[in-house]
Amino acid sequence: MSRVARLWSTERAGGTKEPGSRLAPLIYLVAGEPSGDRLGAALMHALRAELPELRFAGLGGREMAAAGLEPLFDIRALSVMGLTEVVPRLPRILGLMKRVVRDALAAEPDVLVTIDSPSFTLRVARRVRRRRPSLPVVHYVAPSVWAWRPGRAARMAAHVDHVLALLPFEPPYMEEAGMGCDFVGHPVAERPAPAPEAGARYRAELGLRPGQPLVLMAPGSRPGEVRRLLPLFRRTVEALAAERPGLAVVVPLAETVADLVERRLRRMTPRPHFVRPEAGEHQKWLAMAAADVALVASGTVVLELAAVGTPMVACYRASPVTAAMVRRMLRVKSANLVNLVSDSRVVPEFYQERARQHLVEPALAELLDDETARERQRAAMRSVMATLGGGSVPPSARAARAVLRVLAAARAADEDG
Repeated sequence: MSRVARLWSTERAGGTKEPGSRLAPLIYLVAGEPSGDRLGAALMHALRAELPELRFAGLGGREMAAAGLEPLFDIRALSVMGLTEVVPRLPRILGLMKRVVRDALAAEPDVLVTIDSPSFTLRVARRVRRRRPSLPVVHYVAPSVWAWRPGRAARMAAHVDHVLALLPFEPPYMEEAGMGCDFVGHPVAERPAPAPEAGARYRAELGLRPGQPLVLMAPGSRPGEVRRLLPLFRRTVEALAAERPGLAVVVPLAETVADLVERRLRRMTPRPHFVRPEAGEHQKWLAMAAADVALVASGTVVLELAAVGTPMVACYRASPVTAAMVRRMLRVKSANLVNLVSDSRVVPEFYQERARQHLVEPALAELLDDETARERQRAAMRSVMATLGGGSVPPSARAARAVLRVLAAARAADEDG
């Protein structure tokens, strides 16, 4: 148990929470999409390791539910991105947001932890703080103000006390805006990659013979991403398979789009091996480690593949309206975290009008055929994982201890008051 956790491990009290009582703290977590769900689950496990009596409430997905959270509703209802997708569903999204705010206020938590998805979670934080100005608020995953819209940091400082940053260069941006900030690293960096023999066993379970190429496809976790990218991914991989008899495909399915992706790839040649979300994160991890190369939508999956050392090509397409808005504000040349953290262009990336088969297919073919190209990526991935590991303490433990420090400071302030 850490020193911070010991501040909380005193006698338990029953009944209604009173100022100065030692009722086990309640942490209200809000995650709006699968990547946040994974971060939230890792944080919950780490918090419980520090302080087993902690209580949790809020919004999350399958993994946070497995960690002990009873989610308020299905986060798939929030899986939209971009102006043209959000606007038609805005009344429903606002209704869900009000529901989360009401529930958070009724729960009377000791701290509110919002996780990624800033367009949703930070609006929840603002509305909750308006009603409970003294409630400590921690935001997990610093918005990428270094990439675009730098003014967001100053705006969020009005209702966020502390930020948990995944990238080492982010704290100064948050601190300059008036928030506390810890670089905690990324939890994906603390997860050990499957052993080579585990990947070999997984390939055998799929019925692959030794040396048979396996391509992983990950077209995103939002319906809009899937609709814009999946046709490109399918055409690209089918073209590669036509030139390479025996090429196999595996597709991990995000919970929010599983049925959509499976339906649209049912008649693909070669027929994909699907990894359903209910199979568990371990099966997805094995699939990523077993693949020779991957074709992915830029996002958290990029770091997951980097953690297991699988070379990749990354793509992204936003709606034309969203893309035009982002381009005017963009301050970086890459949207790929492996490239950003390694300050390189080692992962081929194709965005918007460059996400076309005649560009993507040769890049993926080179990775399949050239071991030197694959090893170049793996070397950069090892460096990125070392950077994002955050030191000797695992990232999720660093994040948990930062949350407990905020809790302890709030409790001390209440008692002094």
